[in-house]
Amino acid sequence: MIQSRRNFLRSASLMAAGGTLTACTVTTSGKMTALTLNTARVKAYAQAGINAVTTILSITAVSTAMGAPAVAVIEAAGGALSTAFSALASETNGSLTVSYDNTSFKTRIDTLLVDLNNVALALRAGLVAAQQTVTNTVINTAIITFNALQTVIDAFEGVLGINMTNVTDEQEATALSVLAVQ
Repeated sequence: MIQSRRNFLRSASLMAAGGTLTACTVTTSGKMTALTLNTARVKAYAQAGINAVTTILSITAVSTAMGAPAVAVIEAAGGALSTAFSALASETNGSLTVSYDNTSFKTRIDTLLVDLNNVALALRAGLVAAQQTVTNTVINTAIITFNALQTVIDAFEGVLGINMTNVTDEQEATALSVLAVQ
């Protein structure tokens, strides 16, 4: 059974090094509200998804138990995420912040979030299949990695105002650390 993210975060012994970056600022002028995103944070979220795919598929027993079709779906989702990540990085040209209200950036960021969620869905399906045959000690790393990815997605959605996340800065930093994102 996959551990809950809350349980993972409570029991995680890894503490992220360094400070956290401010993810966004919200400014209102009249009836117009602008959300300015820290692109380094958004890129970190994307990198977390890419690293989750790499980590989980590198566990031979897990990827074998998932089966070739599931691995192909995970790799395709990871490839789409990587493409979206590259497009955003190219379009921001090293800019530290972008306006989420800008149609072009909003489309890129929304695509990134959709691709990140697709990676999580594909990984979840693969892990459910793998749990049928892989021992708990072997699959544990994959489950911890998956739970960290879910935490990152919750944090990303919270930054965008899509959900009312309860992910603290410390939980987010721990999840990013688990996913080898600095």
